[in-house]
Amino acid sequence: MGRTLILDTSRPPESIDAYLAEPSGTPKGGIVVIQEIFGVNAHIRSVADRFAEEGYVAIAPSLFDPVEKRVELGYDQDGMQKGVKLIGELGLLRPTQDVAIAARLIADQYGVKVGTVGYCWGGTVALLAALREGLPSSSYYGARNVPFLTEPAKANVIFHFGERDHSIPPEMVEKHRELKPEMDTWVYPADHGFNCDARASYDQPSADLAWERTLAFFARELGSAAT
Repeated sequence: MGRTLILDTSRPPESIDAYLAEPSGTPKGGIVVIQEIFGVNAHIRSVADRFAEEGYVAIAPSLFDPVEKRVELGYDQDGMQKGVKLIGELGLLRPTQDVAIAARLIADQYGVKVGTVGYCWGGTVALLAALREGLPSSSYYGARNVPFLTEPAKANVIFHFGERDHSIPPEMVEKHRELKPEMDTWVYPADHGFNCDARASYDQPSADLAWERTLAFFARELGSAAT
């Protein structure tokens, strides 16, 4: 369904790849799909495709490109170690900037409002995209969220967590409710990575419910065309 394009960034001559999936009819909005620590792999492309099937223009920028091109890691120990190394080199500023660039491309080309969805490390990038860039965001199990929750928000966020996720204990989840009470924080009977059907921690009932809530969130937040 999708194709790869090149995004110019704000750091010339640097550019990054992005996977673009377009709906068959008039777009109802745009979604920037923000990767886990495993890169823009088959799973992330499939998420973009699913949003396109729901009527959204979806773009998944390859956020690791500034430090290593065409990263697609497996969900094993080697992939985990490599991904952790890459996010340590990359930080959070450049990814947030590149998400904003991808969002502007979609907004300009298609005349729609744009939001983001992010998973794991990408869940925190999604939060920052809402806080700093004004992009409504669905944040899945962002273990790095808490230090940023005191920042004022420029857009709304919906949070998803698994109650069996040892990397995000209940007190961290509660911080989201305490510091961002105006935003929905949902907890599911699942582990970290419950949305990813390529992982052993995949939990279909939880993933389906989070998907329904995410779609309802974007229908509400992106319901009218950009001006």
